[in-house]
Amino acid sequence: MRIDSRRLIGGLAAVVAVTSLAACASTPLPNEKIAVAKASLQRAEGSGAPEFAPVEMATAREKLASAEKANADGKLLPANMLAEQANVDAELAEATAQEHRSHKAAAEFDTSMQALRQESMRSVQPTQ
Repeated sequence: MRIDSRRLIGGLAAVVAVTSLAACASTPLPNEKIAVAKASLQRAEGSGAPEFAPVEMATAREKLASAEKANADGKLLPANMLAEQANVDAELAEATAQEHRSHKAAAEFDTSMQALRQESMRSVQPTQ
C-alpha cells in the first residue's frame, strides 16, 4: 500500500486550517467584550455606582482601559480576559449601588411607617 505524500500533506494542512478556524471562532473578539464592558459601566454609572461603589467602579474602569490597551497591542487573550473582568466589576458596582438604594428606601419606608403609627396613636387617645 503506497501513500501519496502530497495527499497526506494536503490533508494535514486542511485539518490544521479547520482547527485554527474553529479556535478563532470559539474565542469572541475583544472588541465585542470591550463593548459589553463599556455598556455595563454606563449602566453602573446610571445606577449611582460612582457614589455607592466607587472602588468597584474604579477597578472596572482600570480593567477596561487595560483591555483596550491590550487589544490595541494585539494581545487578544489578555484583552478578552480584562474585558470580562471589567464587565463583572461593573456589574458588581451596579448591584452594590442597587443594594444601597434599596436599603435607603427601606429605611425611609420604616421611618414613614413609624411616623404614621405615632400619628394614629395620637388620634386614638381620648381628649380630656
